[in-house]
Amino acid sequence: MVQDSRVSTTFPHTRKSRAGYNVDQVEDFLEEARRAYSADRSAPTIITAESIRRVAFDMEKGGYSVVHVDAALERLEDAFAVRERDRAFAEQGDQAWYGRARATAQQVLDRLDRPRGHRFRRNNSLTLGYNPKDVDAFADHLTSYFQDGKPMSVDEVRTIAFRTRRGGYNEAQVDLLLDSVIGVMLAVR
Repeated sequence: MVQDSRVSTTFPHTRKSRAGYNVDQVEDFLEEARRAYSADRSAPTIITAESIRRVAFDMEKGGYSVVHVDAALERLEDAFAVRERDRAFAEQGDQAWYGRARATAQQVLDRLDRPRGHRFRRNNSLTLGYNPKDVDAFADHLTSYFQDGKPMSVDEVRTIAFRTRRGGYNEAQVDLLLDSVIGVMLAVR
């Protein structure tokens, strides 16, 4: 059996009895991200701010601390978002970039304009989903952010947690909308 010669000290490890992110998967992803970031800025890469936001790692006992890895991924996502924005400005101009961000924001607002309790598809009564009251309350904050300019940080959207209940909102649909919100927020920073 060939052992990986890397010393995995990038992040603190959890206790051996607690689950953390798979060390090899995190290290492999970070190495791929480093290569993508240091590559020619004009060359397309498979690592994007969105792919960083959506990356998932297996859990293992004694793995990397979830909190530390997630914080690093958020900083990495921010760096890639700035780079993508700068590249788009150079290639298409800032009007095209902001136009796409406005169009996405309008799609989000159209979804949030639906009546409370009906903003997202509901799971059947036997399946857990996000609590509609929690989601709708946060949706109202998002609407205030987009329409009224009320302050909201990317971290608030990244870290929002909803209670679950049977027959709640479909989690994937809500998460996709939150990803779109984060994308817009990073685009207009």
